[in-house]
Amino acid sequence: MKALCLDLGTKTGWAIRIDGMAQSGVQNFKGGRYEGGGMRYLRFRQWLAEIQTSTQFDAVYFEEVRRHVGTDAAHVYGGLLATLTAFCEENNIAYAGVPVGTIKKHITGKGNAKKDMMIKAVTSRGHNPQDDNEADAIGIMYVVEEVIQ
Repeated sequence: MKALCLDLGTKTGWAIRIDGMAQSGVQNFKGGRYEGGGMRYLRFRQWLAEIQTSTQFDAVYFEEVRRHVGTDAAHVYGGLLATLTAFCEENNIAYAGVPVGTIKKHITGKGNAKKDMMIKAVTSRGHNPQDDNEADAIGIMYVVEEVIQ
């Protein structure tokens, strides 16, 4: 199974293992100054279609966030999640959320680990994440491979 792992947000972290090699990165869906509010979701949907075409992933696992510090972050997460789940339904792709604490506990041994701990933990596994978004996506990939599959 090829699973696309996502840390949804304006800066969406992503990770996937293809032929034994982990690939990961960060995709920025920040709205442009002269764009309507829905453009970030259209760009996200287009990106999903492109990565599906190039990787043929079978499933999507995403960081399941239950609490947001800010209203804007909650709105963006909800919009990206709605776009993701609709895309998966339309394309018959399985999807599931992985709780934040589960990811952190599995990767760092501490369910309330801070961002720097996640970055250090995935770095110790041979990755070089740009930021905490990519580190979280890589963490989800390990949870999927070592716990879920």
